[in-house]
Parts: sequence; C-alpha cells; structure tokens
Amino acid sequence: MGHMSDSTRIPAKPTLDGLEARWVKVWDAEGTYRFDRTATRDSVFSIDTPPPTVSGALHIGHVFSYTQTDAIARYQRMRGRDVFYPMGWDDNGLPTERRVQLTYGVQCDPALPYDEHLVITKTPGGPPQKISRRNFIDLCKRQTEVDEQAYEQLWRNLGLSVDWTLLYTTIGDRARTAAQQGFLNSLARGDAYAVDGPTLWDVTFGTAVAQAELEDRERPGAYHRIRFGDFTVDTTRPELLPACVALVAHPSDERFQPHFGTTVRTPLFHVDVPLLAHPLADPAKGTGLVMVCTFGDLTDVTWWRELDLPTRTVIQRNGRLGLQPPPGVDEDQYALVAGLTVNQAREKIVAALRADGMLEGEPRPITHAVKFYEKGEKPLEIVGTRQWYIRNGGRSPELRAALLARGRELQWTPAHMRSRYEHWVEGLTGDWVISRQRFFGVPIPLWYRLDDDAHPVHDDPIVPSALPMDPSSDTPPGYDESQRGRPGGFIGDPDVMDTWATSSLTPQIIGGWLDDPDLFTRVFPMDLRPQAHEIIRTWLFSTVLRAHVEHDVLPWKRASIAGWIVDPDRKKIGKSKDNAGDSPEAMLERHGADALRYWAASARPGVDTALDVNQMKIGRRLATKLLNASRFVLGFPVPTSGAVTEPVDQALLAALSTVVTEATAAFEVYDYARALERTEQFFWSFCDDYLELVKSRAYGELPAADSARTALTTALSTLLRLFAPFLPFVTEEIWSWWQPGSIHRASWPTGISSAGGGPSSAADGGPSSAVDGGPSSAVDGGPSSAVDGGLSSSFLNLPSTDISDISPLSVATAVLAAVRKAKSAAQQSMRAEVALLAVAGPAAVLEQVKADLTAAGNVRSWAITDAEELSVTVTL
Repeated sequence: MGHMSDSTRIPAKPTLDGLEARWVKVWDAEGTYRFDRTATRDSVFSIDTPPPTVSGALHIGHVFSYTQTDAIARYQRMRGRDVFYPMGWDDNGLPTERRVQLTYGVQCDPALPYDEHLVITKTPGGPPQKISRRNFIDLCKRQTEVDEQAYEQLWRNLGLSVDWTLLYTTIGDRARTAAQQGFLNSLARGDAYAVDGPTLWDVTFGTAVAQAELEDRERPGAYHRIRFGDFTVDTTRPELLPACVALVAHPSDERFQPHFGTTVRTPLFHVDVPLLAHPLADPAKGTGLVMVCTFGDLTDVTWWRELDLPTRTVIQRNGRLGLQPPPGVDEDQYALVAGLTVNQAREKIVAALRADGMLEGEPRPITHAVKFYEKGEKPLEIVGTRQWYIRNGGRSPELRAALLARGRELQWTPAHMRSRYEHWVEGLTGDWVISRQRFFGVPIPLWYRLDDDAHPVHDDPIVPSALPMDPSSDTPPGYDESQRGRPGGFIGDPDVMDTWATSSLTPQIIGGWLDDPDLFTRVFPMDLRPQAHEIIRTWLFSTVLRAHVEHDVLPWKRASIAGWIVDPDRKKIGKSKDNAGDSPEAMLERHGADALRYWAASARPGVDTALDVNQMKIGRRLATKLLNASRFVLGFPVPTSGAVTEPVDQALLAALSTVVTEATAAFEVYDYARALERTEQFFWSFCDDYLELVKSRAYGELPAADSARTALTTALSTLLRLFAPFLPFVTEEIWSWWQPGSIHRASWPTGISSAGGGPSSAADGGPSSAVDGGPSSAVDGGPSSAVDGGLSSSFLNLPSTDISDISPLSVATAVLAAVRKAKSAAQQSMRAEVALLAVAGPAAVLEQVKADLTAAGNVRSWAITDAEELSVTVTL
C-alpha cells in the first residue's frame, strides 16, 4: 500500500513556510519540467508564452495571467503530454531604451565614436550624457540582464513549470536571425517595401509608430473660425495654415457645389489652394468646409492621397516647424513661425489672424480625442519620412479576407474575443510600418550603395549573406569598412525593426524554425497562445499574419485571452499606471506562492478581476488545510485488502468520480477556474463531513475499517492530483510523504476505478471491485442533485420520489449537519452526547450509515422511522 504509514516522512507540524525554496531546487535538479525532444508531434502540447517586456519589475497582473497559463501546462503534462513550455524576455525596443535613459541619465548619439572606457557621469536634474550607439546598446544589455535575473527568480518562486533550458530573448542571436530572415523573406515576396511619405511620429521618442500602437486621449482644444476670402473654416490647428493644400466639402453640399474646382487664397501666407469635393467631409460639422493640411491627422493623409494634392510639410521630427518654408510659401511670410514649437506657432498665427481681421470671433474651447503613441507624452504628429512597411491587409481586400478567415479557424477562449480581432482587421487603414528610428532593436538587415554624390541608391538594396547582422558595424559582400559613407561605397540602413516585428515570430523563434528543423516539426504549429486582450491587435494579429504568409497555417490552434487585474476604480493595474500596490515578491513573502496562484486561478478566463488579498488568504487556508488533512489521513493504519465495501465509502468515491469528470471537462475547454471550484468544493466537504463520519471506523480492525482507509487514501491521492496544477508546492510536499517521484509527473485522475497516479493500489483507487462493488445505487451516488451538490451539508430536503436511490453519504451528511446545528444552538461541545437521535427518512439507507453517525455524533440511542422525506430531531 505504498508509504502510508511511514511516519518518518510526515512532519509532526506541517508548514507552508519554505516550500517554494525547497521544491524549486528539486524540480531544477531533477529536470521535472524538461521537454522531451524525442516526443512526436501528436504527444506534444506546445505553448507560445508571452515574453514579458523587460523594463523594470513584473507586477501582480503578470502573476495573474501567467499562473493561469501554468495551470493549463501542468494539467496537460499530467494528461501525459510532453509540454513544450519556454520562457522569453522581450528586451529590445522603446521601453528598455527609456529605462536606460532614465536610470543612467544618458542619450544615444549615433555620431559619437565607441568609448570602451566609458564612465557614466550622471548629474541629478542635469542634461543627459551623450554616448555612442554601441555604448548605449551595451548599457541596455547590462540593464536587461539585471532585470531578467529578477524576473526569472520571481517566476521560479511562483512555481511556473517552464523549461528554463529553452530561455530566449528577443535581442538574442536566434531571435535576431529569425526577425531578419522573416524581413528578407517578406522583401523577396514583395510583402515588405519602403516609402517616402507621411508617417505617424512620436516627437518624444523620435520615431515612427504603427496604427496598432495608437491610443486616443481626451485633451482640451479650441475651434478657430478662419476667413478664406468669402469662405470660413473651423480648425483646431491654425498653426498648420502654412501647410494648407486644399479646402474640402462634401460633394452633396449645395453651399459649395458652384465653387468646386475653383481656388481660394490662404490668409497670412497667400497661397492659392483648390476647393474640392470629398465624401469624408461632414456637412453638419463646423462650416461644412475643411482645411486640408500636410499633415494634421490621418484624414488629411487620405485626402492628400486620394485627391492627389501637393505636399507642404511644416512640422519636423523634433516637433517644431521647419526653418525653411514649404513649397509655394513666401520665406518672409513664413518667418513668423519658422523654428517654433507647435504651441508657439499657434499663438503667433492666431494673433496675426486676429490683427488682420481674418479670425471670426474668439476661439471656442472644446475637449476632443487626440492620438498619442501608447507610451508617448505628446500628441502624435504626421511628418514626411522614409519607412519600411509590411503588407497586412490594410490595403489588400484579398489579404484582409484571408486573415479574417484565419481568425474564424482559430479557437478562442473566451469565444467572444474573436470579435476584437475581426474589428481590428476590418478597421485597418494602411500597412504595418515596421521601421523605428531607435537603437536597441533588431536592425533592418540591408545596406545601400552610394552614388558618386554619396546619395544612397534605395531601390537596389544589398542583402546580407549571413545572419544575424548589424549594417552599422558589418560590411556588405565586396566592400570594406573604409568605403562606409564614401561616394561609390555603401551605407547601412539606419533603422531598427518594431519590437512586434520580432515578437510576431515567437513561435518560429522558440521552435527553432531556422536552426533546428527537427524541433520545429515537433512543436509547430503550436497548441496554445496565452495573452492579454489589449494586444490582440498587435501581438496576436501580427503573429497570425506572419505564419499565414510564411507557412500558410495558423501559428497555433487556440488563443486563450486573459483579463486584466484592476484596482478598486476598475482601472487596469500596470507598471505605467502607478497603481500596482505591493510587489509580487512582497505578496509571495506574505501569502506564499500557492495562495497567489489560488487567487489567480479563481478568475474565469478573459474576465477582468480585482486585486483581492482576501482571496489569497482563503488560498493559504486551503493549502494549510490540505497539509493537515493529509497528515490526518496518512496517520491511519495501512489498509490491507484494498476493498471498498461500505456504502458511505462507495458513495464518497462515486461523488469524487463525478468531480474528476467535471474538472477534466472544464480543463479541456480551458476553464481552469471551474476545475478549481469543483475540486475545492468537494475537498471542504470531504474534510468537514466525510472525515468526521468515518474516522472512528478507520481506526478499527474490521473489514469496514479497511474500506474507510482505502477510500480515504484513494480520495487523497485523487484530490492532490486535482489540486496540483493550482497549488504545486503544497501538493508536491504532501505527495513526497507517501509516493515516489513528483506529483507533477503523476497521471491526471481519469475516474476513480482507473485513477492511476502512484504505484500503490491506494493511489490507483484499489481493485475495481472495491469501487464497483455494492448496490449500484450506492455507486451512482443517488439522484444527480445529490451528486451535483457534492457533500453539501445543506442537503437536508431529500427528493421524495425514489428514496431507494439516495446516496448514503448525502443522508449521513444531512443528519450530521442537523446534529451539529442542535449542539451549536445549545452551546454544547461537538463531542457532547446525543441522548436520542430520531430520524425519519429512508430506513434502509439510515441503517447503513447508523454506525458512522453514532461515532461521529456521539449518539446514545436511535429512533428510525421509514419516510419519504428526511427530518431529524436531536435530544441532547
């Protein structure tokens, strides 16, 4: 019967303290979660885990969502799958650069030479120290290594069952090679292209941004009514008057129909611009006439493109108006605003318009939505730049339709999240700009020949012969470093790729797409992508796009979308929100990993959840109860026959078998919360009711005692395995008291009669006759309402239809609850004697449970009356 009575392995006073440190070391040393590279694809469960952004510290929202994924991974492992579960760090991109700039007080200047003896001389509040690109990247790497060590330690202490030998970073060689090869493949297919044109631009970070990275923020503004000859125009951006290229009205607007095709002169700058028709103009808004500038917003870009308008760009990359006037604008007139900030230029132009009588009335204050880069601090501008794009369906109805079809092919948890994907795809207005004017990222892997005037020949790029590469330090085939930047020589592409251009290839990166084709065939396409809902438009969509064009498949079978952790005001908790409260490390120290995991796994998939310390306390009480109840169960003598002969014991195992079925079904549809809820509900009833009922009998010598002991150990083995995905530390601790190996490599229970999970018959549930024996009514657990209710002590009103099928356990539990209630009402000890217990109900069933109830309730005498409904009278 295994190690049940080996008391030397069971601590006298079990404790949760220290379990994380001990078991993390054991799991690492024994390779408990190591992926088997010889596993065939049909036996593998592969997970494309989000690589957290390395830009500070993880917050409790990370603990929440990653725990939910880990519960799924642990369940699949116990189901016999070889789980491919890597972890990565997303360490390239703007967040890392920003953190390094703030931490070290530096600013990257690519024109500076590398200084191998660089000394950082940060002065509080002073100007940033300018350093070379290579020095800056060295600092980025140094900072991310420190952060990543802290991340890994937190994940280990939380009990994430990832295979740490598969760790990767998005700036590592494998990731850079995959991202650069993916780009070159897109270039060869014609999916990647470069364009000089209007670009969404963040002046704070000094880089282009993509449509997926935008967010609207409500900001104060004002409408200014400006006279254009006989017409008036309302605008919130009078500073763009020198960039005006047309006035536009709706084609059906009768006020302007006679004037379409004529020209109008702009105030102050006196440039003739056409008055044109376009359906995007709203006749009911303002005066019905719109000033088109290059460029005030994305609609300006649409009008500029569709009406074939000229370009008069005034706002530069630094957020100021250019020093030189745009084409067609007089230099003397433009001097009014040359070199000013946007706000300064607005003030100057409004004052000049007022002085010239070109401003009708005073500006009218409004609040309106303004587009920002999601990490930016100032409104986005649209400036003219050269950028690289990848086709994403924004301009291709065929590609858009194919990506929508992929979304319908993908399994979604929860199902309604698919609509977010579809809304995003259907709302795309342009292709994906992937180039960024930053430094710590994966470089665009191209060089350009320079003509005799040292101008780059952009339409004939030089492609590398080996990857990864950096065009700023590597030289193209047939050239040497002395030719860099020289006429007739070469120059490297100065930009890096958007971090999503790398992250969109995480299945390929972790699967060894380019360097480990054997592994790739075993894990790709993957089984699961877990992620948050706000990055469906970025990470999920871009990964679907890349797998579609590269492999003509979905990258994974299912996407499981986590909700957010929200504060009491229902705002998302995050690093940038300053509302994350205590650190995960502090919460782990206070409550323990299993308690945090319990809280996280109690939330339904995809549901935003409040940070609830009380739920963590409940989780810790549950883990403590598991320790103490297990020690109690394992303290009974070893059962000898393995036969479950008593109706109460048979009913327990029948009810537990139902719980196993329900928990398994829940996990199969990724509803880990339902699996935990059913398991926990049964466990508390097991402790409160069943243990009290049978503990006296379990100490005896008769076959009835053996039946109780076998049922107890079978139930304990099963419950521990049901809890293992959620509470890995306490279940591993208890398992080690009486079973060899790790519980996390034991089999998931599949029904009590075949619950294998340990070498002993106790773990396996004993011989099938022990479970199947006895009348079928005992095994079936009575009416479904009795089984569905588990062992609820509130089950007092039994169905009156067919009392012969009522579960003995339900009857015993209901009677025991009545006895306890009577003693409590009389303020008596639970061990107080019951002088007379008078019970009306199913007499045959009551006789079966009478002995256990006598011991559990300390009953001196009985009066049993056969009846269709249960009633209990307790005389103390």
